[in-house]
Amino acid sequence: MTYSEKMLEEIQAGQLTAAKASFRQALANDDDDMLFSLGEELYGLGFLRQARRVYLTLLQRYPDEDQLRTNLATIAIDEGHNDEALSYLAQVKPDSPAYLESLLVAADLYQTEEEFEVTEQKLKEAYSIAPDEPAVGFALAEFYFLVRRFDEAIAYYFDLIKHGYTEFAKVDIAGRLGMCYAQSGQFKQALGYLKQVKPEYQTNDLRFQTGLTQLHLKQYDDAIKSLEAVIKEDNQYASAYPALAQAFAVQNKYSQALKAVQEGLSVDQYNERLFAQAAEIVSHLGNNKLMRKYLDKAHALAPDNLTITLQLSNFLLHQHDDQENVDLLLPLVKEDEVDPQIYWNLSRSYQRLENFDLAGKYYQAASETYSDNSAFLRESIDFYRETGQQDKLLAALHHYLELEPTDTEMQDLLDEYEEF
Repeated sequence: MTYSEKMLEEIQAGQLTAAKASFRQALANDDDDMLFSLGEELYGLGFLRQARRVYLTLLQRYPDEDQLRTNLATIAIDEGHNDEALSYLAQVKPDSPAYLESLLVAADLYQTEEEFEVTEQKLKEAYSIAPDEPAVGFALAEFYFLVRRFDEAIAYYFDLIKHGYTEFAKVDIAGRLGMCYAQSGQFKQALGYLKQVKPEYQTNDLRFQTGLTQLHLKQYDDAIKSLEAVIKEDNQYASAYPALAQAFAVQNKYSQALKAVQEGLSVDQYNERLFAQAAEIVSHLGNNKLMRKYLDKAHALAPDNLTITLQLSNFLLHQHDDQENVDLLLPLVKEDEVDPQIYWNLSRSYQRLENFDLAGKYYQAASETYSDNSAFLRESIDFYRETGQQDKLLAALHHYLELEPTDTEMQDLLDEYEEF
């Protein structure tokens, strides 16, 4: 038994003091091929300092062996010593047999520093040298997957499958393709690949993506099964709960939807969107008190979230809490860009508060956006009628009937005013 083999056995047995002694003996006595293998084994086991020492020892004996430099660069990257890694990689020239691997290591380095343009440049250069090398195609696919350039990732993953690689580096290629197609909105293709993932590669992320994809395809029962499987496997998987609630809600199963979202809130109690979703679901169950509770919580968590603010505003309008609605929305009018829905909601409340000047001001402001919205025009007609603004009333009536010519009630109103 060589000292290298002895050291590895001692590491496996947890005899680290003895392994340290065997390591010194290995460096002094074992042949170079055995030492190189030892370096690889030590790196794989996470003994980076010892692997580095092996490679440095060998580099002193073989100063032209660039494979050792790429190995040392890899260790340096793992230890966060990127400048040291670059120094090793710079010594590997394009005519070296290790140049291709040095490009892949360099790409990994620049990716850790989020210098993605340089990462892509290195990978593209590697691909130009070895377009048929699966490790290079896989590296490009994984890079594009990371930076969310899914269409480009799909091309490289698909090329791997075309050449017989259904898995690579412990990654299921069908699963990656399914994720890419789903993220790019191609849900039918996504589901086809997601269903091909081998059981040993099934993860909760893949199960969750399968559920979301089925939800997009309106396969609601299947989506529920997939999402419930995620939660059964990991009840802390917070993203599964709102999707599950949605799957129930679109089938009008609001009690189950509420149960799902409440379970989600027990996991993620600071998620304002989850509270807002709970409020929307409760609106179908007629529990205004609970709906208000959820909306208040959502707004408190994210007071700058305009969607939630308008959801609360719409609730206040429905409850005729007009002064509270004004107090909620009026500060937003001072902002540079104002959502026109704010103007519309303010006009409704001011009208009911009989502050007709401000109601008219905000109806006018909202009309720039909603002039072709029949619901808005119908409300403005009621306002102009209540405030006796006949010219504006007639103009609004004519425009409304262009949009809704079958509304006999509004046609009769127009005839009445024109006859008068």
